Amino acid sequence: MRPVFVSGGSSGIGYAAAKLLAQKGHDIAIFARDSVKLARARDGILAAAPNVDVRCFAVDVSDRAAVTAALDEAVAAMGAPEVAIASAGFAQPGLFSEQPLELHERQMAVNYFGALYFTKALAGPMAKAGGGQIGLISSGTAFVGIYGYGAYAPSKFALRGLAEILHLELEPQGIGVTICYPPDTETPQLEAEKATKPAATAKISEGGGLWQAEPVAQRLIDGMARGRLVVAPGFQMAGLHRFGSLIAPVLRWHQRRMIRKFGP
Repeated sequence: MRPVFVSGGSSGIGYAAAKLLAQKGHDIAIFARDSVKLARARDGILAAAPNVDVRCFAVDVSDRAAVTAALDEAVAAMGAPEVAIASAGFAQPGLFSEQPLELHERQMAVNYFGALYFTKALAGPMAKAGGGQIGLISSGTAFVGIYGYGAYAPSKFALRGLAEILHLELEPQGIGVTICYPPDTETPQLEAEKATKPAATAKISEGGGLWQAEPVAQRLIDGMARGRLVVAPGFQMAGLHRFGSLIAPVLRWHQRRMIRKFGP
């Protein structure tokens, strides 16, 4: 059984996925910026699966040279992963007219390029080792534009395009690619979003319920095991996936109502 590599593995969906896969017997490598949070995550994973090897790599996934070096080190020490999940990401909502370009660049750098660097560095070793599964974490904002997510949504739209292409291109190498569109999930990222989320955005995004990280992670793991391209947990994400282009005009109408009612 080959190891599992998870970026963003110190919290949220990434941490939940790492813990679930450790319980299946996989050794785990987790990648995130904060070494303290990584150590805490390692302790949590080992508490759930005491007999696995868990290694931590403190790295910013948007730094191509640094993350590539960390992944090369992990592959050299543990072997090519059987499962690789790019979960690192962040969202900072706000209005386009008010957010600086640097914030647009940072969200694209982490959410899209971070996943790209992660996938690019691991696809070759995974193919040589006999294949495997790659999981990417997107968002409902990849299906339809949502007011207040002008810096975040484009990074998730881009990730959706990458996943759909890699699902085809990597299949002959024995590598499956699955993209997950989580509903609102109780994670530190979601909590941080509240600090800058415009009032209208908060109202627009209501109604889909709040999921816990572990059920979302389990859906992703199950979807990867079945070779599915798309995992869209919950009725809201499933509906956007299947009927997004048809219901987009209704969603835009609804958003305009919320904007008029609640303002920015």
